[in-house]
Amino acid sequence: MATQYWLVKQEPTAYSWDDFVKDKGTMWDGVRNYQSRNNLRAMKKGDLVFFYHSVDEKRVVGLAKVAKEHYADPTAEEGDWSVVDLKPVKAMKEPVTLAQIKTDKVLAELPLVRNSRLSVSPVGAAQFKRILKLGQITV
Repeated sequence: MATQYWLVKQEPTAYSWDDFVKDKGTMWDGVRNYQSRNNLRAMKKGDLVFFYHSVDEKRVVGLAKVAKEHYADPTAEEGDWSVVDLKPVKAMKEPVTLAQIKTDKVLAELPLVRNSRLSVSPVGAAQFKRILKLGQITV
């Protein structure tokens, strides 16, 4: 199966890329939006995931990968919620800002722009390559 690409959003004051790297990965929990939950459930081991700092920074800061496919969210007190395990791959040499994304023809249709409330969203192959280029990294 082909690799899929994703973007996860996180407030850096709550859990930053640096925290993620220091922890060598994490369980991506606390998602309480059905569309984002369904995106988590569609992730496969080995899929690549952009780590986006939301709120004040609004920029893609790193690349992660899915280390473990979805399972029940142990932090959920009620409802049918899921988590995945993510591991860091590498930091962006140049963070890719939301302003850059909005003005880029290839990236302007990302769910990050069209549906900014989603904390987990898909990224197309061409969009993935474009963000890598802007971030000055390769995989």
